[in-house]
Amino acid sequence: MRKLIIALWFMTPVALYAYHMGPGQERINLDDAAALIESAGAHARLAEELAASEGDTAARPEWAAAEADYAEALALLPAERVSEGRRLRLERAKAQMFLAQLPTANATLAGLVQEMRGAGANETEQALIADAQSAYASSQYYMTWLMRLEGAAREEWEPRIESARQLFKQLAVSSSGAAQVEAQEDLESAIRLARMDLSELQGLPLPSQ
Repeated sequence: MRKLIIALWFMTPVALYAYHMGPGQERINLDDAAALIESAGAHARLAEELAASEGDTAARPEWAAAEADYAEALALLPAERVSEGRRLRLERAKAQMFLAQLPTANATLAGLVQEMRGAGANETEQALIADAQSAYASSQYYMTWLMRLEGAAREEWEPRIESARQLFKQLAVSSSGAAQVEAQEDLESAIRLARMDLSELQGLPLPSQ
């Protein structure tokens, strides 16, 4: 019995190490990721408030903090947490759109929309897909605006604004209430941007994203 107790005593550190490196470490990572996600959400909400009251420049540091927290949380999230990972990638891309990282955000959102096409039938997944489509359509709209100002040829920018138009139209049909109104307004903005003369576009202030 004494030998058994001694053997168990020496095995305890090994078992604790194995737990720490396995399920224990995963639990720690998940807890850390949850804290980072909460922090990122707080920064994003404050950024929106600052943008509304003081302008986009005042909100930039909060968007930067949110983006950094989302990036760190993504690195901690286990690969099998697919839905949570997609949500984090989406929210990080949204923050990047306010940080002069529009091409990066646009590429991320394009990948997300393609990845989720036809995936998930439950209400949560459908809401995530709609959110990703809306963000991607917005990024296509702003990319079109910038490309036109930079003098890109119509055949370069037109596919982007057409993609945005189709997505906004789809969202206007499939949503309801405030979301439907917003999608309809975005659809009309996309149509105007496609039809607008370059001289008219150059006379307008740059959009906030």
